[in-house]
Amino acid sequence: MPRFILTILAGAALGAALGYFGQCNSGTCPLTSTWWRGALYGGMMGLIVAFNGRST
Repeated sequence: MPRFILTILAGAALGAALGYFGQCNSGTCPLTSTWWRGALYGGMMGLIVAFNGRST
């Protein structure tokens, strides 16, 4: 369970960093327009990776 949560948090942190440092000036870029939107996308990608890495 901790690995599952850490994977989601790592994805959210990377997404937030991308959103913060890669901001587009027009504000129309869906991923990099704000840091929190990048964190949401990153967290969702971390969730997908966490589910794919689980053994059944």
